[in-house]
Amino acid sequence: MSFASKLITLGAGISGLGFFVGRFFFTIDAGERAIMFDRANGGIKEKIYGEGMHFYIPFFQKPITFAIRLQSKTITSQTGTKDLQTVDIALRLLFRPVESQLPNIYLKLGTDYDERILPSVGKETLKSVIAQYDADQILKQRERISQEIRQQIIQNAKEFNIILDDVSFIHLGFMKEYANAIEQKQVAQQNVERQRYIVDRDEQEKQAQIIKSEGEAEAAIMINKAVKQFGAAQIELKRLEAAKNIAETLSKSQNISFVPSGAGQGGNGLLLNVRV
Repeated sequence: MSFASKLITLGAGISGLGFFVGRFFFTIDAGERAIMFDRANGGIKEKIYGEGMHFYIPFFQKPITFAIRLQSKTITSQTGTKDLQTVDIALRLLFRPVESQLPNIYLKLGTDYDERILPSVGKETLKSVIAQYDADQILKQRERISQEIRQQIIQNAKEFNIILDDVSFIHLGFMKEYANAIEQKQVAQQNVERQRYIVDRDEQEKQAQIIKSEGEAEAAIMINKAVKQFGAAQIELKRLEAAKNIAETLSKSQNISFVPSGAGQGGNGLLLNVRV
C-alpha cells in the first residue's frame, strides 16, 4: 500500500471516528436549555442542561430543548359584555418558561406548552373580566379594566410555570353596529355642547349690553340730580373757580401778566401780578 493510500485510509478512519464520537455529544445554543429523557432510568431527569456541549448516550438518552428567551404570542377573542355587546380584543403576550420547572412543564404539557395554555388562559380571563362590565363602562374605564385583565392573566399563567413579562392590548373594539351608535352619540353630544356654548355667549353679550345701558342711565340721572340740587348758577361758579385756579398757575410765569376773560363780549379782565 502506498503512502498516499495510507493517508487516505487514516483520514477516513479519523473522520469516521470523529463522526462516531460526535454522536455522543449535543450542543445547547444561547437562549436555550435542555432536559434529558433517559430510557434506562425510565423517564425525565431533573437536571437542566445549559449552554454549551454535553455528553449523552444515543438511543438510550434523548435531549429535549426549550427556548427560555422571551417569546411573543398574539391572542384574539370575541367576548360578551354585561349588557350583551360583543367586544373584539387582541392581546400580545411576552412569555418564557420557568427554567427550574422545565421537567414538570414537559411531563404535564409537552414542548408546545405555550400553544396548549396561553390561548385558553387568555380567553378565559377576558371572558370572566369583560362579562362584569357594560360596554359603556369598558369605554370609560378602559385603563383600569385592562390592568385588571393583565394581573389575572399573569397570575393564571404562573400556575402553569409560565412567566408573562408583558401583556399589551393591541386592539379593543366593538361590533360595527355598536361602534356606529357610539359615534352618533358622540356627534350628538358635540352638537349639544356647541349649542350650549352659543347660548351662553349670547347671554353674556346680552348681560354686558344691559349693564352698559344701566350705567349710562345712572350717569344721566346723577347729572340731572346735580343740576336740580345746585342749579345752573352754582355749576357756572364751579366753572369760574376752575378757571381762576388755572389763571393763578399761569401768573407765575414772567411772560404772562394779564389774562382776558370774555373781554370782547363786555367781560372784565383778570389782572395777575402786573409788572412794569
